[in-house]
Amino acid sequence: MNTTEAYWTNRYVNQQTGWDMGHVSPPIKEYFDQVKDKDLRILIPGAGNSYEAEYLFQKGFHNTHIIDIAQPPLANFQARVPNFPKEQIIHDDFFQHRGTYDILVEQTFFCAIDYDPTTRQAYASQVAALLKPGGKLVGLWFKHPLTENASRPFGGSKAEYLGYFQEQFEMRYFEDCHNSIKPRLGNEYFGLFLRK
Repeated sequence: MNTTEAYWTNRYVNQQTGWDMGHVSPPIKEYFDQVKDKDLRILIPGAGNSYEAEYLFQKGFHNTHIIDIAQPPLANFQARVPNFPKEQIIHDDFFQHRGTYDILVEQTFFCAIDYDPTTRQAYASQVAALLKPGGKLVGLWFKHPLTENASRPFGGSKAEYLGYFQEQFEMRYFEDCHNSIKPRLGNEYFGLFLRK
């Protein structure tokens, strides 16, 4: 087990999961409530307990896939949603994953990866590699500023985020999120990017 996997496994084993809302994120829910094509191939990286995947699957998005480097949340998810296809529950490092998707959902993953510009740019490049041309990156990013002693969840500025995506994506929307859960209201951007 590598150090990153061990770190996140320990967080779940010790129930240090303050980011876990226990239900689907309202902005993600409202976005997908407007999506008509249920055959889209969807990936949720750093999925954790993935209430988003559970919601999507229940709504007929049966081509939803989740990936996490830690095994415990995937086991939790499988126990909670036993009819979810096992082959669509992926225990792996997102940065090593290969595949092709129509939509990638960002929900508390970007803010959790080690902060440095190189890693953040690697995230953008990996998303681009996984999305087909015209595919969508949709989700939430924390907007609180980074400080010298910043810790998870890592935030960032709008300009910084857009800088990572400008080369390989067309930005369709990236603004303050109006329907965040109350503890995060005013502290999230909702974004939609198209793979060029």
